[in-house]
Formats: sequence, C-alpha cells, structure tokens
Amino acid sequence: MISWKNPDTTAAWSRLNALKNKVDLKTVMAGEAGAQRVKAYAAPMAAGLSYHYAAKQVDDEVLSALQALADEMQLTEKYEALYNGEVINTGEKRLVLHQLTRGQLGQDVVADGVNKREFYEAQRLKAGEFARKVHKGEITNAAGEPFTTVVQIGIGGSDLGPRAMYLALENWARQQGCLRMEARFISNVDPDDAASVLKGIDVSRSLFVLVSKSGTTLETLTNESFVKDALKNAGLDPARHMVAVTSETSPLAKSRDYLAAFFMDDYIGGRYSSTSCVGGAVLSLAFGPEVFERFLQGAAAEDSLAREADVKKNAALLDALIGVYERNVQGYPATAVLPYSQALSRFPAHLQQLDMESNGKSVNRFGEPVDYVTGPIIFGEPGTNGQHSFYQLLHQGTDIIPLQFVGFRRNQAGMDVVIQGSTSQQKLCANVAAQIMAFACGKQDANPNKNFDGGRPSSIIIGDQLTPEALGALLSHFENKVMFQGFVWNLNSFDQEGVQLGKVLAKRVLAHETDGALKAYSDLLDI
Repeated sequence: MISWKNPDTTAAWSRLNALKNKVDLKTVMAGEAGAQRVKAYAAPMAAGLSYHYAAKQVDDEVLSALQALADEMQLTEKYEALYNGEVINTGEKRLVLHQLTRGQLGQDVVADGVNKREFYEAQRLKAGEFARKVHKGEITNAAGEPFTTVVQIGIGGSDLGPRAMYLALENWARQQGCLRMEARFISNVDPDDAASVLKGIDVSRSLFVLVSKSGTTLETLTNESFVKDALKNAGLDPARHMVAVTSETSPLAKSRDYLAAFFMDDYIGGRYSSTSCVGGAVLSLAFGPEVFERFLQGAAAEDSLAREADVKKNAALLDALIGVYERNVQGYPATAVLPYSQALSRFPAHLQQLDMESNGKSVNRFGEPVDYVTGPIIFGEPGTNGQHSFYQLLHQGTDIIPLQFVGFRRNQAGMDVVIQGSTSQQKLCANVAAQIMAFACGKQDANPNKNFDGGRPSSIIIGDQLTPEALGALLSHFENKVMFQGFVWNLNSFDQEGVQLGKVLAKRVLAHETDGALKAYSDLLDI
C-alpha cells in the first residue's frame, strides 16, 4: 500500500543529510580516476541517449542513500499508481494522464465512462488526418490555395512546449525534406507579439490553431480577436482559417468559427501537454503526423524506462534524486539547463515552466506547510551563447548552481565547415567537454580574479543527433524527473494555484473595481 509522507520523516532522509559535502569533485574528477568515473557513472536512456553524472557530488555511498530514499518514499510505486489512473492531483481531484498520450504503461484507464487511451489516440488520429488533408490540398483557403504557414495561438503550456518542440525539429525537418508548413506562435497579450507575427506571414495562406482548454483564457481569446480582425481586414473569412484545440465542454467545441476541433481534457496539465493535441495539431501540420508519432515513440520508450526501481538504471529517477540531494542537502538554490544545441533554444524556457510551476510549492499534498525547501529556480540558454553571458556567475559567483548540459555528436542541418583544423560541431562539443571539467576542477591562480574554485557539479545528456525520437525521450526524461521530485517532496506537482491570483486582480483592474495601491498602479499605466 502506498504511503504519502514528507521525506523528513524517513530514515533515509537522515542518512542522506549526514552525507553533505561527501565528495570532492576536484579530487574524483582528476587524472585516470576521473576518466574511469566518467565511464562508470552513466545511465541509459531511450532513443540512443545517455545520462552522465560523473561530475556530480555523488559516490556509491550517496547513491546507496538515494536508493534507500527512493525505496522508502515508494517513488516507482507512486509512478505506477499515476499511470494506472489513481487520483494523483489531489488539489483538483484529478487523474494525471499525460503519459497515456504516447502509450499504455499499465492497465486501461477509464474516467467519466471513457477509455482515456482510446480517447487520446482518437484525437491524435483525427488531428493527423486533418494535417494530411491540408498537405494534400484537400483543405485550402477560399481561393483554393494551399496553406503554407500554421500559427499557434496559446499561452503557458499551450505555447512554451509546442514552440520548443517545433524549434527543436525545424532544421532537422528541412534537412529531411519533411517541413510541410512553417510554424509561428502568438502567446503574449502584448499586441506587438501578434502584430509582429501577422506582419511576417501571408495571412491568406495561414492556418491558425487556437489552444484553450476552457475556451475562456483571456490572453488567448484576445489574441484570437486580434487575428480575426486581421483576417477580416484582408477580406477573408476567419472560419476558413482557424481550428481549435479545446475541451469537449468548452464554448469552442461546437462553434462554427472553426474548420475543426481537437479535444483534450482536465487530466493533462498545460505544461505536460506537448504530446497531446496541444502539440500534436501544430507539429503534425508542420512536419507531418508520421514525425509526430516518432516523437511520441521516443517519449513512450523513456516513460517505460522510468518504471525501473534500480536508480542506476532509471535516468529520470536518478536525475531527480541527485537534484533533491543538491537542493535539500547541499543547499543549492537553482539549476541551469544548458543545451549545446541551437535547436533547443527554447527548451530551457519550457523546462522553467514545467519545473517551477509543478514544484514551486510550500505546502505538501495535504495542504500542510513543509519544513524543507522544494523546487529550485530553473534558467538557461544554449551553449556557447551562455558562456559569453551568465557563465561568469556560474564559475566564480558566490552561489554554486548545478548544471544540466545536453549535447549531440552530430548536428541536424548536415552543413559544417573546417576552420583551424576542426569543424563547428567539434568546436561546440569541445566547449561543453571543457566546461564540465572547468566547473568541476577549477584552476588555482595567485591572482584572485583568475582563481576558479571548482567543485561545481554538472550532468550531461548525450545523444548522436536530435531526432524526433531523441526529442521525445528528452522531454519525457524531464517530465518524469519533475514528477519524481514532487513525489519525494510530497507535493501535488499537477496544479498551479500560484498563477491564479494575478488573473483575478487583472480582471478587477479591467473592470475598474480597484482601490488603494492597485488603483494607483492602474492609473500609472493609464488603464
């Protein structure tokens, strides 16, 4: 039987806390011992990826304590309960089913009288068939011209994940000859966002995907009106250019304002929705449904690996537990996500929402205040750009910030050049290897400004190339990492009440129902 409890009530927690500063990275990463450690401290992932944690402050004793914590907190059993359809989202009394959008892990899940696997699969097939008709020219604009651009209108999880996934595969798809339609995204209620996108496309040959589960999201509906005005001003019928991704009960579901509607439900949170129709519609239109299915296969394979109870064989679980050790024992406040791949330029922003919206909580799943720190601050940029930006603080700042690198042996575009004896890709990979060692071992210098203390931990996920399967596995890894950390901290990682208060106050401002400082700020902004 599963027991939901705070980690500081366990014997494993006390054992783990006794191991603070156990490992000196500068010592264990030096010389031949360091080389052997790199070979030994690795865990397999799906789609040819692997998770390497030699430059983390762990050894066999710390790993044993992490295994004990995983066992005592029943982490893989809780994962099994989640994918078998137990009510894990206690705040909203909901199931958590995003893994089901990419494959059945356990028993059939029936909710509201509906087999949810069959429901998600039916919506995926429906979106895929719609995309095929668009690509074949069976669905066109009023003039019979094919659509060439797809624009997603959404915010939060309806934007960050799908946008990051599209950008991750755009160059790959160009090289493979399967970029069917270019994609653009409108998210910010700032009118400059929508205006910038609309001015850069041919609206007459553009298809707009409106994403709103409730059909009432203020920013999304405002941007929809902005787009509809642009279509009308161009002499076009908006209903010939728009599709909706929404719930079956929303006001958008049966509206004649859309060519088609694809459905989602309350069991998939926005930040976990890239493998549902929220991502499926735009990615199938952009790359073809076959590519989207390959992306799902990579995620499904990684989900399956996350069932493994041995932490050394479960990369997502191990990554999560090391993160807990760094946050709660070592006292590190943040984690930097550093993909050495321009294709992953928006992946850190997606992970920022995924992690901070999920585990940015100060009460446990029963509403009780916790006595330990929870989710870290997440930030990041692609390498090598970040090296010329915030790496100064990472190397020599007063806070130690753990690092999560991602790197690939080959680029996507199939283009490169040799300069000074090496290719651009080799230079990119040389930089990430060098950074790992520079952070771990540092460099002594008599000049304090040039002294690097080292001892700054990092991990790296390595793959051959960023393909749809690899991207799916990468996404699943981080989703499951966040899930496992939420289980350790005894949080409800699947609601986000923290985003609601500002929305309520904004509606008061727009209705001119304000007083005090809120009214003063409203007046300053000329509302």
